[in-house]
Amino acid sequence: MSFYVSPGSWQRRCLVDLFQPGHVVKICAPMVRYSKLAFRSLVRKYDCELCFTPMIVASAFLRSGKARDSEFTTSCVDRPLVVQFAANRSQDLADAACIVSPFADGVDLNCGCPQRWAMAEGYGACLINKPELVQDMVRQVRNQVEYPNFSVSIKIRIHKDLARTVDLCRKVEATGISWITVHGRTTEERHQPVHYDTIKIIKENLNIPVVANGDIRSHKDIDYVHELTGIDGVMAARGLLANPAMFAGYEETPLQCVRDWIDIALEHGTPYTCFHHHLMYMLERITSKQEKKIFNALSSMSAVLDYLSDNYGL
Repeated sequence: MSFYVSPGSWQRRCLVDLFQPGHVVKICAPMVRYSKLAFRSLVRKYDCELCFTPMIVASAFLRSGKARDSEFTTSCVDRPLVVQFAANRSQDLADAACIVSPFADGVDLNCGCPQRWAMAEGYGACLINKPELVQDMVRQVRNQVEYPNFSVSIKIRIHKDLARTVDLCRKVEATGISWITVHGRTTEERHQPVHYDTIKIIKENLNIPVVANGDIRSHKDIDYVHELTGIDGVMAARGLLANPAMFAGYEETPLQCVRDWIDIALEHGTPYTCFHHHLMYMLERITSKQEKKIFNALSSMSAVLDYLSDNYGL
């Protein structure tokens, strides 16, 4: 693990306090390869209130110091922060939570990843069919992490049978979960419309905060989903990749945000491929097809910086 600060100097907070009546908490989703420290630092500049790490496989995290070093990097200003784990054993999740607890505000159990490898290993979305296991995982984290305000949440997909999803949510609520994030699609669905009606019913059946995830691509979407469902927060992934300033109300990535990304990425020593990919997403809506072709083919940091200087004055 890489920490830029001793745990004693971190300011711990109760994340549930972020959720206040009439306020929609704006959250950066866990994104493999992308929601790392540098990008989290960027979106926090633009009204993102809570960030998630990329999903980390708990068993590998426990087994390998190399995995811990590469998968979890944070700093004193990287707060509030939730570390998301994939796990299929309660003790794995509890042990991983205990390791990161001095350096984060909570952990989240991934119960929504639909990828085949994850499902085959007993991770991700297959857990929505194992409510008792999920309950035990939440219970073990609660019992073993020493910080009383440490949050424990889950991120789920929905069942075709809504009653099963509501039953799962009620069961984990009874176990002491802090909040639930609902990606409003089934495990089989990819780009179909999000079932906001289902999220609304889940919200109406619970007393804990509910966060909506899926197709949040603009500030208008946040207002629309809140009005439609009554949710307490929204979690964005691709919408933030395309426009890291979205939560601050920008319709497309402002050039200042691109400038901020360059500064942050250089400061953090972000690998070139990651640096370049983020810029490809950010410039998607503000460049022509020909410009994209040229920019996407660039192969070095200096070439990218020269291009942005020549074309955007950055």
